[in-house]
Amino acid sequence: MPINRTLAAQINRMAAKDQTMRRTAENTMRFDRDLDIAHTKKLKEIVKVHGWPTIPLVGKKASRNAWLLVQHADHDLGFQKKCLARMEQTVKQDKRSIDTAHIVYLRDRILMAQGKKQKFGTQFKADKNGMRTLYPVENRRGVDILRKQYGLPPLKDFLDVAKEYNDRIKHAKKDHSTNNGHDTVAG
Repeated sequence: MPINRTLAAQINRMAAKDQTMRRTAENTMRFDRDLDIAHTKKLKEIVKVHGWPTIPLVGKKASRNAWLLVQHADHDLGFQKKCLARMEQTVKQDKRSIDTAHIVYLRDRILMAQGKKQKFGTQFKADKNGMRTLYPVENRRGVDILRKQYGLPPLKDFLDVAKEYNDRIKHAKKDHSTNNGHDTVAG
């Protein structure tokens, strides 16, 4: 079956809007919940008609973007759970149809939403200043074994990326407060 390019383009457009909104909101921590709701509604229609957007159906990029959109459907835990079940069922039939790391991230996201510890250490929580800390992990000592099974890097590498992000946030806030929001010109 050839890739459904129309469906792929639709998913990719939604994901592009999602990412633009999140980049813009990163500093203010004010996310557009209405956009997330609209994307979830559309993704529900897509999943109902086509099933989970697999790599053979929409290509690797659009399949990843469908996962990204369901990750951001935090307002609809039931839908996230249904998608996780579909993804797990689909990958049992064809291991190459879905990036299994997406299943891991979604599973942790759902556990976090339920107030449970995550299994794979993929989720962070942000404080009011946007600083990220790792959400509690069920078995911190054994997490790297699980991560490796799904092609994820060691937790330390993942934490290093979060530290770099936090350092950028600190630096940006420091720069903003140092010049009081005014641009300075060297003369």
